[in-house]
Amino acid sequence: MMRKSFAARRAVVASTVLAGVLFLQGCAVTTETALDTAPVVAPVTRPNDGLRRIPVPNERTVVAVYEYGDLTGQYRERDNVQTLSRAVTQGGAPMLIKALQDAGEGRWFTVLERTELDNLLRERQILTEMRRIYRNENDVNADVLPPLLHASIIIEGGIIGYDTNTLTGGIGARFLGIGGSQRYIQDTVTVSLRAVSTKTGEVLTTVTTRKAVASHALQGGAFRFIKLDELLEAETGITYNEPKQIAVESAIEEAVKSLIVEGAAIGIWNFQDPAQGQQFIAAYRDRKYQDLLTLAAETPVTPVTQNANQITETVARAPQPVQVRTIRPPRAQSNAGSQRGPVQAAPAAAPAQAAPRPDLPPAPEPGETLGQTDPLVPTTAGGDTLAALLQ
Repeated sequence: MMRKSFAARRAVVASTVLAGVLFLQGCAVTTETALDTAPVVAPVTRPNDGLRRIPVPNERTVVAVYEYGDLTGQYRERDNVQTLSRAVTQGGAPMLIKALQDAGEGRWFTVLERTELDNLLRERQILTEMRRIYRNENDVNADVLPPLLHASIIIEGGIIGYDTNTLTGGIGARFLGIGGSQRYIQDTVTVSLRAVSTKTGEVLTTVTTRKAVASHALQGGAFRFIKLDELLEAETGITYNEPKQIAVESAIEEAVKSLIVEGAAIGIWNFQDPAQGQQFIAAYRDRKYQDLLTLAAETPVTPVTQNANQITETVARAPQPVQVRTIRPPRAQSNAGSQRGPVQAAPAAAPAQAAPRPDLPPAPEPGETLGQTDPLVPTTAGGDTLAALLQ
């Protein structure tokens, strides 16, 4: 009898759990559940807040980002499963562009579109072609389509490393069938960022930052007999995996912040308040070097390129005046003119004679013969032939 009642209770519990699982699956497919949340704008994180609080510069620098890709070549690791998913995000360029725009609340950089440059040029070509077809404009007015901006500095780099299980650990305890445990796994992502001068191609400065990607798992449970024929078994747990995208984004934001400080230290750009800027640079060096700060680190070498953040912009030339020349056809002859006979053509003008040159002999007279008459017949000084004198 006791065995039958215990089996009946187990059947009721199992059917209840199965019904609940099916109910949750049905709600997840058709309607929203209590676990669903509304989309929100990405909140400001601590690294992003530090990037926004950088002291303002004396002027904005025009920069360009072409690409910022995944240079690790790693794929996501899964147990006993082969996957083609990448280990880190492939959207590094949009993250870098956003970080550059967030620096100093948008006061540090003017970012130019270069990741999808083909789309930009194609759209400008469409505008030029439409005005040529419908307005007969071979040269588009600069007020309608001004020249593109030039970047004085190119921001390059990429995600250069992603190491898994760099730190693992855990702790747990159990007493009389009741206990809990905690596990910890840490990965590390590494990004690199450099500033390249458009004028000379010199790499002005380079920075490298790392960010830990943490995963926590907390579990608890109970397993004990309440009575001789009644068993209590319960489990609970929660797991938090830091999104790798957020980790990469935080590492890029810290890299942009470091790039600004390193560039200000070697004179690529300057702070609007020099005293505040020096304090900011000193605090950065303390965090970076800690006890390893040397005199050489406090006096870095300036780059070869002078005024690297300055570049001459292209100014549209004023439109040149159009010269119009009218070509009129010849007049037709009247009937009266045709009866008087053909029109006599005007005599052609005699060709102009060139002035005599002093280095040449004079021109021959009319009727004068040049050279000897016959080189085979000898003549005298008077001009008579020798045969005539003998006669």
